[in-house]
Amino acid sequence: MPYISPGFLDLQLNGFAGLDLNGEALSQESLVVMIRALWATGTALFLPTLVSAPFERLQGALKALADFVEAAPHLDLQSRLAAASIAGIHLEGPYISPEDGPRGAHVAAFVRPPDWDEFCRLQEAASGKIRLITLAPEWPGAIDFIERAVASGVTVAIGHTGADGHQIRAAVAAGARLSTHLGNGAHAQLPRHPNYLWEQLAADDLYATFIPDGFHLPPSVLKSFVRAKGVHRSILITDAVAAAGEAPGIRTLMGREVELTPQGKVQLLGTPYLAGSALRLDLAVANAMRMADLPLADAIRMVTETPAAVAALTSRTGRLCSGMEANLTLFRLGEDAAVEVLATVVKGQVVYTAGDFA
Repeated sequence: MPYISPGFLDLQLNGFAGLDLNGEALSQESLVVMIRALWATGTALFLPTLVSAPFERLQGALKALADFVEAAPHLDLQSRLAAASIAGIHLEGPYISPEDGPRGAHVAAFVRPPDWDEFCRLQEAASGKIRLITLAPEWPGAIDFIERAVASGVTVAIGHTGADGHQIRAAVAAGARLSTHLGNGAHAQLPRHPNYLWEQLAADDLYATFIPDGFHLPPSVLKSFVRAKGVHRSILITDAVAAAGEAPGIRTLMGREVELTPQGKVQLLGTPYLAGSALRLDLAVANAMRMADLPLADAIRMVTETPAAVAALTSRTGRLCSGMEANLTLFRLGEDAAVEVLATVVKGQVVYTAGDFA
C-alpha cells in the first residue's frame, strides 16, 4: 500500500553521491547532480552542511550555495527545483570544542572561539541563508553569541561539546534549541554522571538529532535516547558525506583519507573514528523503526514535521495541509520495514519516480 507524507527534510548533509559540500568544486552542475541523487531517497529538502574550515573556504562555499539559490529564477526547471530543495544552510563549526573526542573528525587547526563579527561576514556571504549553527557553549563569549544568533533568526544547536551542566543550561537559557547528533562528537569515555549527554537529554527545551545508521549509535542507545527526548523532540538526520551513495573504497575527504567499508561505515583511514556517514534518509526512517521500535507515523514525523519546526520552516513544509508548499514523498513499506521511495515532489513538481511507479 503506498503512503504519502510531507517531503523528507534532512538538517545535516555534508555531501552525497561523490560531491563534498566542503570541497572546492561547488558548481551549479555538481549541485544539481547531487540533489537529483537525493531526490531518489525521498529527500525533498535539506540543509547543506559546512564544517570547520578557514574563513576563506567557508566564505567561498557559502557564496557558491547562495549564488546557486539566488540564480534559480534564471535557470532551467530542473535546476530551479534543485535550488528549491536547499532550505537553508547548516554551519557546523568552526566554533566547537578543540578537544579530541568532542571535536570529532573536524580538523583541529580550523576550530576557533565564537566570533560574532566573523559570523556576520559569513552570513553576508551566504546572503542570510545560514539557518542553523552548531557550536560548543563552553567557549568564552559563547552565551552572548547564542543570544545574538537567536535574535537574528538563526537556530542554535549545541554539539561537538565538552560543556558542563551549568554551561549547557546557560546556553539553553540564551536560546539554544537543539542538540546536534546527540551521543556523537563526544569523548570515548565519560563520568557515569553528571555528564553532557544526561544534561542535554534532560533539557526539555532542547530537541535532538540522531544518526540511525547502526554505527553512530547502537540500537539500545538510540531507543533509550528517543524515549528520553520523546518523539516530538527527536529528529533523524544522515550526516552524510560525499561517500554516501557511492561504492565502498578509500577516498579523500577534507584533505584526509577516509574509508567507506562494505558494511556502510565511513571512518578516517587507519583509525576507528567515524567521519560522517553513508546514510540515506529513507534508510534512516527504516532503521529508526527497527532499532527504536517506532511506528511508521513517529519515524516519519522525525524527518518531516519536527525538523521543520526546529528550522523555522513550518510555513513552508512539514505537514500535509492547505497553504503549504507541495513538497511530498510517496513510498511503500517493503520487507523488514524497508522504505521504498516511489516518488518525490518539490514545489508541486514530480522530481523523481521509481522505475516501476512511473
